[in-house]
Amino acid sequence: MFSKNNLKGWLYLLPALVFIGVFMVYPLIDVLIYSFEEGYNFASQTYNGIGLYNYSYVLHDPYFLQAIKNTFILVIITVPLSTSIALLISLALNSLKRFKDLFQTIFFLPYVTNTLAVGLVFMILFKKTAYSEGLVNLLLNMFGISSIDFIEGPYWAKMFVLCFYTIWIVLPFKILILTSALASVNKDYYNVARVDGTSKWRIFYRITLPMISPSLFYLIITGFIGAFKAYSDVVALFGVDLNATGMNTIVGYVYDMLYGNSGGYPSFASAAALILFVIVLTITVINLLVSKENVHYQ
Repeated sequence: MFSKNNLKGWLYLLPALVFIGVFMVYPLIDVLIYSFEEGYNFASQTYNGIGLYNYSYVLHDPYFLQAIKNTFILVIITVPLSTSIALLISLALNSLKRFKDLFQTIFFLPYVTNTLAVGLVFMILFKKTAYSEGLVNLLLNMFGISSIDFIEGPYWAKMFVLCFYTIWIVLPFKILILTSALASVNKDYYNVARVDGTSKWRIFYRITLPMISPSLFYLIITGFIGAFKAYSDVVALFGVDLNATGMNTIVGYVYDMLYGNSGGYPSFASAAALILFVIVLTITVINLLVSKENVHYQ
């Protein structure tokens, strides 16, 4: 039976539980049902039967396979690189004696800038037009390298811009988290290590990394999830017709199936969304299992 205190606690939690149920649990169940309804017609709310056809269609759709390829390349490249670069920058900032706060503010500025605005700037920097080669191509020409159309050219060039842009966007937040983590490490550990004549590399490996491992783990998990959800960044660089440019992502494919040129197929979109959910859940569980032995909480 509920005691008076327990009842009061549940009443406090009730608004949050209702919110989670209405806006998270119910939509997830609805998407699961849609994904098994074959030939679903949104206008008439009818379907032909229940089965796995939607999953079969999505997994054999060349556009979805291309979206999976793009998303995985983006994840594999940007998450380790952005985390490593953020760690190096944070270590450099942490070692500064003067103007530390100023540089932290400068590095954090891109985070408060609209991603679409940053994407347009990147497009201007890299796009080759009839009137301009783009600033990046002008720099390449100075070193005797021919101009490259990074926005409408080869696949590898477009993927380079997308990865570069994604790393640029996520760096400020990661730097903020890691600089805070480094600042919270007890300085007594470093003092004792220096007295013992421990090398800087050993201090970093044996003290710094274990002490900031919870923050690193958090950034890796959120980095994977964020990269798998990439869509607005790609639109900012390559426009809304991502299938035509070969740069669509899984989230972009889901959106196209709902509202894009291929729109009107909520069953296919639901199947693709659940496939994405399973991928992200699997990678998150693997990271959680790995973290049990490698993350050290103070």
